[in-house]
Amino acid sequence: MIEQPVYILAIETSCDETSVAIVENGTRIRSNVVSSQVETHRRYGGVVPEIASRQHVESITWMLQEALEQADVRLEELSAIAVTNGPGLVGALLVGVAAAKALAFALELPLIGVHHIAGHIYANQLVQPLEYPAVALVVSGGHTELVYLESEGKFRIIGQTRDDAVGEAYDKVARALNLPYPGGPHIDRLAHEAEHEIELPRAWLEGDSYDFSFSGLKSAMLNVVNQSRMRGEALQSAQLSLGFQNSVIDVLVTKAMRAAAEFGAKQLILAGGVAANRGLRAALAARCEEIGLPLIVPPLSLCTDNAAMIAAAAFLKWNKREFAELDLKAEPLLSLEKW
Repeated sequence: MIEQPVYILAIETSCDETSVAIVENGTRIRSNVVSSQVETHRRYGGVVPEIASRQHVESITWMLQEALEQADVRLEELSAIAVTNGPGLVGALLVGVAAAKALAFALELPLIGVHHIAGHIYANQLVQPLEYPAVALVVSGGHTELVYLESEGKFRIIGQTRDDAVGEAYDKVARALNLPYPGGPHIDRLAHEAEHEIELPRAWLEGDSYDFSFSGLKSAMLNVVNQSRMRGEALQSAQLSLGFQNSVIDVLVTKAMRAAAEFGAKQLILAGGVAANRGLRAALAARCEEIGLPLIVPPLSLCTDNAAMIAAAAFLKWNKREFAELDLKAEPLLSLEKW
């Protein structure tokens, strides 16, 4: 008897990307449609929650239609509806959750709530199977965390930022350098163009801590920028970008490698929007190659927010038949460890 494929339709609206995807059996992407709001929010220098929510409302219906058409899957062939229900901007989350609940109710299908960071981590399962135990370095605009995965779907946060997330720090520094939003790609580009760096401090915190802090680095960077302007000197944007990026990468890579060694990780997983940073990818690859530790990195298309990663994480719950009720709530502070 031929088993019917499991088609999970997933919705992601946690911040400023509206995305709908259909993934077959947890690993094969049939469609992954993403509508970015970057151009809308660029004029404000960051995401405006109210505007993000309204654009999700405007986009979600045609995104659902587009995902079904690209996947060549009919509504009656779907197995379950998955949705990011946290963490994120509450108004943005509500749009996706409402759409998912309506679909699940109308089609009489199971509903699966998914943690956004679990999605980022399991985006890597769309590339190759994950092996446990593993350590994940999650780096994005809103999150900087080291996560220990003892087994499939079992998360323990061993380190997190005490102030700014790394992506947030990139954006604030880029603003000081008069670079467009989002700042990460522009700083990464300038860092690769620089012939030398203006060295900046590293925040290591306590000797055994896996936590991160980037506010001091950001302040040091802004101090150099302000002093240059007060003296009427030309701003050395490339050299400052390289110094900033080297400081960030040094701390991230060092702590990630130490965690992988302490927890006996079989793989180091890179996840989140900042996983697209060329400098970070290269530094991690070099260190992992030195010690023979497999590094799992998603392709650029799966680094930023997308619904295929949500479907991949939802497949874990599908296998365990862990379904949500139709009173599923948007939870902006949803815990990864309790997910």
